[in-house]
Amino acid sequence: MDERDIAIKITGLKKKYRLGVIGGGTLKGDIESWLAKKRGKDDPNSKLGSKTYEKNETFMALDGINLTVNKGERLGIIGHNGAGKSTLLKILSRVTAPTEGRICIDGRISSMLEVGTGFSGELTGRENIYLNGAILGMTRAEVTSKIDQIIEFSECAQFIDTPVKRYSSGMYVKLAFAVAAHLDSEILVMDEVLAVGDMKFQQKCLGKMSDVSSSEGRTVLYVSHNMSTIRQLCSRCVVLDHGKLVYDGEVENAIAIYSDIRKGEKKPKIDLRNAIRYKDLKMMRQVSFLTAEFLDKEETVFDVDETVRLKLTLDSKIDIHRAKIRLGIYDIYNRKIASAICDNVGSIHKGGNEVTLDISFEGLAEGTYRGELIVFDNNDYGTIMEYDIVLEAFFFELKHPLMEYNWNARKWGAVRLTDMKKI
Repeated sequence: MDERDIAIKITGLKKKYRLGVIGGGTLKGDIESWLAKKRGKDDPNSKLGSKTYEKNETFMALDGINLTVNKGERLGIIGHNGAGKSTLLKILSRVTAPTEGRICIDGRISSMLEVGTGFSGELTGRENIYLNGAILGMTRAEVTSKIDQIIEFSECAQFIDTPVKRYSSGMYVKLAFAVAAHLDSEILVMDEVLAVGDMKFQQKCLGKMSDVSSSEGRTVLYVSHNMSTIRQLCSRCVVLDHGKLVYDGEVENAIAIYSDIRKGEKKPKIDLRNAIRYKDLKMMRQVSFLTAEFLDKEETVFDVDETVRLKLTLDSKIDIHRAKIRLGIYDIYNRKIASAICDNVGSIHKGGNEVTLDISFEGLAEGTYRGELIVFDNNDYGTIMEYDIVLEAFFFELKHPLMEYNWNARKWGAVRLTDMKKI
């Protein structure tokens, strides 16, 4: 391949982090910690309950990545949390430096690594547009020629002369994406940025990314846990697992491999204390899920027609008298497929609690799924109060014991209706 057709070339890329707190923040604190260690005493500057790491304890966020991205390509990057996706994009965007390896980039990079990246909260939306253009090396006249398109696309015209610190997260995303997509950069880097925007704007953004790639020849790198948007946008996909690149090729094959990686997480007892949660709750962690255990199971692989028993333990700081638990089911494309509710949990008291549920997955097709757990209640006026939402509570696989063929969930759907009968 002609080198002139390559937008990004990565060779032997590694990123190593040291675990724990590095230094005490002051020279005095470092000396106190050193003296305490020499005398065999506890570190006076360590935080209560925190783990103490040795100096040589490290974590490889990226471990020998080799990757070539062509100009005009739309590359999807998927993997579990902690696989190294965001670290890779941060290195490409020069937010952090690699430990080892070589990266060659042909063109300017415009990136959105999180909501509001590159924005100054005290500046207005209009001023931030000019600021981002200047960072990319554009003149004021060049930004002015595009600013009307940016404002129109962002749907924030009414607030464009208001400081962005007053914007909602959705407005941040809309303006930030509009800036990244319209300013003159050859490479567009997006990290899970569409998760905040509404459905209509998500489709608008996906269409724009496809357009800038096909019509303008710009390269797009897109990280997401939403497999349906990966399938819709990307022409090629890579899978990262524990800092290593385990697959590079067709999108459907990449999603299947990512799903197989998740199958390794199908253990019957799961510690939920550090699980990924939805954090924007008014009563967050007043009641918390501690563990989830599928009884009498060696792994979470079930027949679609069997009833499974799930034991949940919860910790509560308050008393709830009408507690309810909801289970949400997602497929490998991160689409919500179904929900089940237990509305007779009853009282949850301060301290430890146990709840055992019988669950039926009948009606779902064969495949791999993710379970989401929510504990909530509602008052006399019907207002729902959610206390804890565990987004990735467990993963499980469903099998149909009598099927003579494999169910194609992508073509046929994730819900299997009752078989038709010939009359």
